[in-house]
Amino acid sequence: MSGVDSPSRLTRKSRSNFYYAFLSLPRARREALYAVYAFCRTVDDIADLGAGDGADPAARRSELSRWREEIARCYDPGSAPVHPIARRLAAAVRAYGIPRDALEAIVDGVAMDLERTTYETAEDLYPYCYRVASAVGLCCIEIFGYTDARAREYAINLGLALQLTNIIRDVGADARAGRVYLPQADLRKFGVTPDDLRAGRHTDAFVRLMAHAAERARHFYRAARVAYPAVDARALVAAEIMGQIYLALLEEIEARRFRVFEARITLPARRKLAIALRCWAAARFLGAAWGRGRVA
Repeated sequence: MSGVDSPSRLTRKSRSNFYYAFLSLPRARREALYAVYAFCRTVDDIADLGAGDGADPAARRSELSRWREEIARCYDPGSAPVHPIARRLAAAVRAYGIPRDALEAIVDGVAMDLERTTYETAEDLYPYCYRVASAVGLCCIEIFGYTDARAREYAINLGLALQLTNIIRDVGADARAGRVYLPQADLRKFGVTPDDLRAGRHTDAFVRLMAHAAERARHFYRAARVAYPAVDARALVAAEIMGQIYLALLEEIEARRFRVFEARITLPARRKLAIALRCWAAARFLGAAWGRGRVA
């Protein structure tokens, strides 16, 4: 296992939007977040490594089963995880009370990628988004710390918004890998086929389809905003940074009229850093306002 990257190094190497959020955290919480993120990346890679390369689905399901066993060991005082990342994850579980059902839901979401490649309706898609994104948020808020129970609703809605944004950005690459997350009912409604997505056909119909998908993502960004517990602004600043970076990414995709087939759309590092600093300043202001009793 000596060749396995540490969780913090894995996060930095990925150049993830999450990395900029993690920078705002004290070291102990940051290391716990690195462990959760590395777990998510490692488990997700089990599905991605098999996409399109002929890897044995049974072998990938077996690997997911081993990760379920690792999760169980994280919660068993008489057992120790085997994988280096699982050992870091166990430390985070002990320190911050990360819910077991959320970690198991993440594995369940990855398993869905092994079993199905399309979703008929948005309602069919939402459980997948919950498992691969909202469940991650429910892990993260335990590490961030919170006092208002609405933080859970906030994390769930923000996770759905982030995953729907990912689906929009990666629609072409996913289709070429054999996965179409956009609801089939939406494709039929706007006259776009899976073959159009695989071929990267940027038509007026495709733009209308994607605008519809973007509005669905915006619905969940708004729902997260409504549920946002301002009393926990300082604790949840990392979540706000993630949310604002992804919302800016969605706006950038919209501004380019959903030209997601040509190249993967990203935000420059300086813009992500500016968003992080703005969120940090806003959280400090809200936290101070709560302390003075000025926020209702």
